[in-house]
Amino acid sequence: MGQFFENLKDTFVLNFIQEDRWKFVTEGIKTTLIVTLCAIVIGVIIGIIVASVRSTYEKNKEEYAKRGGFGVFLLKVVNGICKVYLTVIRGTPMVVQLLIMYYVVFVSAKNGVPVAIAAFGINSGAYVAEIFRGGIMSIDHGQFEAGRSLGLNYFQTMVHIIIPQVIKNVLPALCNEFIALLKETSVCGYIAIQDLTKGIYIIIGRTYSYYMPLLVLAAIYLIMVMLLTWLVGKLERRLRSSER
Repeated sequence: MGQFFENLKDTFVLNFIQEDRWKFVTEGIKTTLIVTLCAIVIGVIIGIIVASVRSTYEKNKEEYAKRGGFGVFLLKVVNGICKVYLTVIRGTPMVVQLLIMYYVVFVSAKNGVPVAIAAFGINSGAYVAEIFRGGIMSIDHGQFEAGRSLGLNYFQTMVHIIIPQVIKNVLPALCNEFIALLKETSVCGYIAIQDLTKGIYIIIGRTYSYYMPLLVLAAIYLIMVMLLTWLVGKLERRLRSSER
């Protein structure tokens, strides 16, 4: 048993202490968190906008069919664009989207981090949009009418009445999406970004030792996921307590 722990210590020193290889891990964590947090913000913004357009059209399409007009036509066009966006993003792999963003859309980009943020944010926005759309569609139509009776227009009703209720209802589903996004960032290495996974692979390439770096990689992701889950759970409890 003593020999086992001695070998474990030597392996840890080889992979993380010698030549300050632990810096690959800390730099990787920093990059992973930056990409994830920025992509979450972009995804939520895109998701709310797309969900609002889709739910507005679906809730009122019968009325719009009778009324017509340029505004209705414009809403139909925007709704169609949103549907295409959702179909394309949810129907193609994240890695492919990341490669297209880096090698096609932003072919002249020298820093891959902003490209990764944009790619993951756009991808996350599609899933967040469907989460929010389901939440908006579940809100009773009387809530919209109550907003109108208070003199609020549709936009004000959505911002002040509907969206706050939706966020409380869809927070667990959003947490799952954020966790999935955090883990999906492990493919950033495809566009030469030194994220956490890429940093671990750099260590493996120098030490030719696999089990210790990979176990540490899994443990770090697990800790980050647990921390994110705890933060979202705390936010959810605070939102629930504010209802009382």
